[in-house]
Amino acid sequence: MAAMKIAILSRNSSLYSTSRLVEAGRQRGHTVRVLDPLRCYMRISRGVFEMHYKGRALTGFDAVIPRIGSSITFYGTAVLRQFEMMGVYTPNCSDAVLRARDKLRSLQLLAREGMDLPMTVFGDYPDDTADLLKMLGDPPHVIKLNEGAQGQGVLLAEKRSASQGMIEAFRGLYANFVVQEFIGEAGGGDLRCFVVGDRVAAAMHRQAPEGDFRANLHRGGKASAVELTDQEVNVALRASATMGLGVAGVDLLRSRRGPLVLEVNASPGLEGIEQATGLDVAGSIISHVEAGVAARAAR
Repeated sequence: MAAMKIAILSRNSSLYSTSRLVEAGRQRGHTVRVLDPLRCYMRISRGVFEMHYKGRALTGFDAVIPRIGSSITFYGTAVLRQFEMMGVYTPNCSDAVLRARDKLRSLQLLAREGMDLPMTVFGDYPDDTADLLKMLGDPPHVIKLNEGAQGQGVLLAEKRSASQGMIEAFRGLYANFVVQEFIGEAGGGDLRCFVVGDRVAAAMHRQAPEGDFRANLHRGGKASAVELTDQEVNVALRASATMGLGVAGVDLLRSRRGPLVLEVNASPGLEGIEQATGLDVAGSIISHVEAGVAARAAR
């Protein structure tokens, strides 16, 4: 593979995931540059798409890998889209990132494709809350902010009155949220399947700390390597493809009715899964980018 010029969109070059991608790219002989998306600015005119960074034009990039945090989704995806308009390859296009960031939209798309997930309800009008919870069934209920991340904005309501109170509180903050059934048999654990292209490059089991039900590592969860079933691999690949993502973290719950899709993450972290599995996931991403750029050149 000829040497490439790769941009990584990240606000912090010292983050584990960003630094590992830089390391993996440079080990393969590529030029890798970390760009803060908030410092990128663009000119849009008929047939001309131009991007500048700290006073200089950004040109000659073969690929861009987005590591866009949820707090800058709007501007970050606009920058990513500008790169796409300039003909730069990306494993995760801007539209796919936007799809994955919207939990409600993601669940609707996954359900349309026939994928199983925790039963979910969504409503806006306060007078409908009682019937909304009736549609969902008996508690416990899980209440999630639509654009939360790393377990933030995820609450467990043990009683119907608690569900009602939490919903009223979120509505008072004008927050968008969904309410889901609680999958008790998962035992506070979930599976993170790291999809790269058409395969699961690595997988880990995450276990919530004592007294919590959120298995996110940022919330104190513990991770260990796990062997996925063929069905779990298939579900993870289908979920990633449904979102249109070439690189994705697909979170699954093991339930009595089979694997349930919990979430599809467009910027999955590398630290937890590389440490739990000992696998070079960053290298797998760079290899996938190499193949994508080569395929585009061949076309």
